[in-house]
Amino acid sequence: MTRWNGWPHDPDDPEDLSGPLRVIVHPPSATGGRRVRADGEVLGLAHNVADVAEFLRRAGLEIDPADVAQVPWIDWRGVGPECWGPEP
Repeated sequence: MTRWNGWPHDPDDPEDLSGPLRVIVHPPSATGGRRVRADGEVLGLAHNVADVAEFLRRAGLEIDPADVAQVPWIDWRGVGPECWGPEP
C-alpha cells in the first residue's frame, strides 16, 4: 500500500488522492466482527474502532481510535461504527 504515505493531504477533499485510500468497513458478519479493506486488500476482522485504528497503523497510517468514526475516507457499510456484533 504505497499510497498511504502521501501525507499531508486534505481528508475533506475527495479529489485529493495524495492521502490515504478509502477504507471500507463491511457490515458485521454472522459471527461478529467487521472485515476492513483498503485498496482492495483485507486488513483484518475488527471488533471495535480500536481494531480499525490498529489495522490502519500497521498499514502505515497513524489515526487516533477516537477519530476513526468521524473521518470521511472510512466508508461504513450497512451500519455505523457503533455496531460490531451479529444481527439479533
